[in-house]
Amino acid sequence: MLTIHHAELLLPGAGEEPVPGGAVLVDGSVLAAVGPYERLAAEHPGVRVRRWPGIITPGLLNPYGPELLERAYHPDPREADTLGTGPLTGDALDALGLTDARWGASARRGVRSLLAHGAVAVAGDLRRDTVVDAVQRSGLGVEQRFTDPAGPATLDAFAGRPAAEAFLLPLLGDRGLYADFAVFAVPVDGDPYTALAGHGAATCVATVLGGRLVHRRA
Repeated sequence: MLTIHHAELLLPGAGEEPVPGGAVLVDGSVLAAVGPYERLAAEHPGVRVRRWPGIITPGLLNPYGPELLERAYHPDPREADTLGTGPLTGDALDALGLTDARWGASARRGVRSLLAHGAVAVAGDLRRDTVVDAVQRSGLGVEQRFTDPAGPATLDAFAGRPAAEAFLLPLLGDRGLYADFAVFAVPVDGDPYTALAGHGAATCVATVLGGRLVHRRA
């Protein structure tokens, strides 16, 4: 099924110029085309359209895969009264004495948080079987890394680096690539890279992974 995702600005990445009123055309799991919304809509009359505020960007690569999913515990909302809502690390993590089942549940919640921050992949080797299973079931990609990133670990892939360095693969269209991208509700009246870095990945309103809408802000 064809779907057009349309926003105020499309930021393809890879040094390509931003496209005001840009859009991406998704065919099943594949990115079929990118360009001005008017052109894509005219070429595909009657196609389903999703409209978003802000900027469509490539999906993000979060460099802290092991740190966020195997060295941090993401509390269940029912544990908020005792454990809070943020990831637990260090002594607070050690005190929990987590079983494999709880590691898996934590990883599933961590993956949801990553998706809610526009990530379509993480970097770093994952070694816990229950964590690997949770990541594979979600469709989140895992990329190699050759050096440990500077800390502290964060869900915000824009933090501490130029926004363009957080993009996994550019949105160039007609390449048969998976439709992996995100949309951020940030201002579009200035430099988009500055807006993304300044407002952060928590502004994500939608994440599409392999053509599936895996996160949508309520």
